Order: sequence, then C-alpha cells, then structure tokens
Amino acid sequence: MELHDFILVGSGCTGAMAAQTLLEKGAKVLLLDGGFRDTHYDAITPAKNFTALRTSDPEQHRYLLGEQFESLPEGEVKTGEQLSPGRKYLVQGVEQFLAMHSDTFFPMESLAYGGLGGGWGLGCCVFSENELRQAGLNAAAMQRAYQVVSDRIGISGTADDAQAYTFAHLQHIQPSVNMHPVTAHILKRYTRRREKLNASGFHLGRPALALLTQDKGERKAIAYRDMEFYDDKGGSAWRAWMTMDELKKNPNLQYVGNSLVLQFSEAADVVTVEVLDLHTNERKKYFTRKLILAPGPLGTARIVLRSLGNDKQQLPLLCNPYTYLPCVVPAQVGRAVPPELCGMAQLSMFYDADGTNSRVAMASLYTYRSLLLFRLIREVPLGFNEARRLMQYLQSGILIAGIHHPENPGSEKFLRLDADAATPTGDRLFANYKRNAAEMQEQAATEKAYIRALRKTGAYALKKLDPGMGSSIHYAGVLPFSETEKMFSLASSGRLYGTANVYVADGSGFTFLPAKGLTLSLMANAHLVAEHLGA
Repeated sequence: MELHDFILVGSGCTGAMAAQTLLEKGAKVLLLDGGFRDTHYDAITPAKNFTALRTSDPEQHRYLLGEQFESLPEGEVKTGEQLSPGRKYLVQGVEQFLAMHSDTFFPMESLAYGGLGGGWGLGCCVFSENELRQAGLNAAAMQRAYQVVSDRIGISGTADDAQAYTFAHLQHIQPSVNMHPVTAHILKRYTRRREKLNASGFHLGRPALALLTQDKGERKAIAYRDMEFYDDKGGSAWRAWMTMDELKKNPNLQYVGNSLVLQFSEAADVVTVEVLDLHTNERKKYFTRKLILAPGPLGTARIVLRSLGNDKQQLPLLCNPYTYLPCVVPAQVGRAVPPELCGMAQLSMFYDADGTNSRVAMASLYTYRSLLLFRLIREVPLGFNEARRLMQYLQSGILIAGIHHPENPGSEKFLRLDADAATPTGDRLFANYKRNAAEMQEQAATEKAYIRALRKTGAYALKKLDPGMGSSIHYAGVLPFSETEKMFSLASSGRLYGTANVYVADGSGFTFLPAKGLTLSLMANAHLVAEHLGA
C-alpha cells in the first residue's frame, strides 16, 4: 500500500492554489482530477484579432460556431450555453458522471483540467471585513491571503470610485485594459453625476481582472484580440490550467487525470479514497495521511454525502441570484468601433444601499461583439431578418449589465443525494432552490434601482432576463463553517467535522455569499487551508 502525504482533489482555481501552497512548503502531493482538455479548437483558432478573422477567414465558422455548430443553442437557453466551441470541453462528461436533477436549480459543473477556471470571467473582488465575517472567514488572514494570490495570478485595475469594492487594499496592481467607446461614454456620464449616484448607493469604476496589461513571466500582456471567450493565446488571462502546468514540473506533484473521486473512509490515521476511472469505469483506491477536497461545493457535497451521509441527509446550498439587462447606449449607436478591443468586463457598478459594504449588489458591464449577434437576436421579439438588421445597427451601442445579488441560506435551499442505478456513480444529486418573498422583493427593488442608475449614465435597459438559479455559477455553503464540532460542517481550518484528516479547500464552508465575484476569495481561502496543513 502506497501511503501519500496529501491527496488533493480537483485542479480548478482552488485546487491549483492549494497545490501551489503545499508544494512551496515542500510537501508531496497526489492530485486526482477529471482532467478533460480541449484537444482540437485551440489548434485551429488563428492568433488574429476578431475583426481580422471576421473579415478575412472563410473558415471562421469552425471555431466561432463549432464544426458541429455546437454553439447554436436549441430550445431554452441553459446555464453554460454561452460557451464557445473552444470552451465546451469545460462541461465534457458532466451529464454522465455528475448526474443531477432539479426543477429549480440549474448549475454548471466541470471535470476539466483547470475546472471552471478555464472559463471564469476573471473578476477579482476583495470581500470587505463585514462580508468576510458574515461568510465565516477570518478577515485578517484573508486580507493577507488575497495578496498572495494576487501576486501569483496578476491583477489589473484602477484606483477609482469602485476600488473599495474591487481590489481594495491590494498592492502591485497593473493598469486597467483599454476601454471600449461605449463604456468610456458611460464612465464619463457617471463622473458628471457621481455625487447623486453615490448618494443613492451606486459606485462605478473599472473592474479588477486577472488579466495582464504588462508581461508577467512567460505570460504576455493583452493583445486586444477580443478573443477571450474563444482561446487563451498569450496567457494574458489567468486560467487555473496555467498554474497547474507549472506545478506539474515539480517532482513533488503527482498528477492523475481521468479520475472522479467517489468517497473516502478513515481508519488508523489513514484516509482511503475511492476513485472511478473515467475511461474504464474501473474503481481504484488510494491512501493518504490527509485528504483535501477542492472539486467545488457541488462535487464536495457528493463526496461527503457518499462517505458520511444517507439518502435522507440534506446539505444547505448558496448561489448568487443573477439577472442580466441588455441595454442600448443611444449616443454610441452607429459609431465606429476600433478593432483592438477586450471582450471581458469593462466596468463594475456596485450598489451599497446602506454604505456599510455589507450587503452589496454587483453589476458587471460588458460591451458586445465577439460573442456574435445570434445570442441577442433570439431575445428580440421580431422575425429573424428584422431582428438581425436591428441588432447590426445597434451593436456598437449595446451594453450587457450582469447583476449578481448577495445571498443568505434558507430552509428551501438544499441538496440531497438520491440513489440511481442508471448512473456510473450509482446516484444523482438533487437540488431544491426556492427563495422567500422578502428575498424576491429585495432583488426586484435592487434591479429597478440599477435600471434607474444605468439610465443616468446613458444606458437604457431593453428588457430584464432571468436565466434561472444556478446561472451565476457561484456556489457555496454546503458544509458551513461552525465554531462547534458538528457533522456536515467545517472548522475554520477547513477540517471536516466528524473526521480527523479530511479538509475542504473550496467554498463549501461559506455561510454567506457576497455578490462580488467570489473566485479570488475562494483561492485565498484555499491558500489558507493548505498553509495550515503544510505548516
């Protein structure tokens, strides 16, 4: 029996950060991972900007729509439908191996190398002290960990009205990316009306993004190709697989892909980990002194329920409600747009109603070009030809505001693992996610306030679209932090109560989910868990 010092589950953002911290402390780590990768589209996508490709490449449909036209959605739009052909690998195998059923919750999960970090929006927000306390996190330790992660991945941003809600106290921040004319117009209008908008709780500024505007090691500054949704050429946008590729050069890391961790058991200071081989469906066992789970809260819930639960056990669940507003900026309609652009978020608008940075809503403002018009046309209440002509005319003035709302636990927000002999794992995760009337009223009031605030900056909402719970792709809270030892909860160190040597390094412990982009906080927490174990 080979006994490993550490087994780490998952290569996503949290797994990559935990692995890096352990390796920097000299630990030996076995990392078990699904490991699916894009083996085709990156190779056929030219390293040119979007405008050049659209005007000169007769084969552009192959990577913009997919060789099987897999980016063209059929029926209702589901979570993850916005994935381009080169990102579809992120959800490979999910329906088969991560079976789920629900009428109220529609999440996105991944078995990919680098996890969902292969397609995240790059937003890097620091939670305030009030938000950290509500989430059950140590504010002083997290503030230190934020800087560690920031220095690893590289963050760009601007010291402006939104800084308290974006990168806050972080140092070594690179300059923000160049702005699109639409968002430059919005920011100019905001500056004129700053006092009134601030008084009503709104603060607008440049987002903090894990996107380089200056070279960092082998990663290059953004080339303004507007192809961030299609490929990672140049490495300007940080993806978890980039860190994993570097870590795999370390002889102390043993990486095993095609592995789905099913469950664990403990005996005599040894944790036995049972794994399903995704190629052969063979079941294998590994042995470790300490197990660290970082597959994401939904994956962690499955593993823990199989290991410690029963068919009646329920776990709580948190997910940021998400709504998006397609807007038009009349002053920019019909104007020329430069070919050199960035497709990621251009501005962040925060709604801090009581001014305490405790329960803040966040809107990410995107311009719209490289994701192509067909995604917008289906939302226009006209025939295809008429809708196409209209959107072609409006495109230079289109703005998408994606609004995330903060979220607390509730009795009707939970997970359960049901037996299902038809799946490779023998079970299927059930999710129930229903919000109460007060929560729905607060969300509606917040969105109305956003519509008014955007109008003051020159952006007019065309409609409000609710893609359903789970579409934010922000999940947490399945094993809440607790100061007292009780089953299905975590100690502040990340240790799973009821076990001696099983730890959780993803967002499963969060007891509150701020609306601000949470990936930076997930990575900071993962670093702290690994730092504690590697001490």
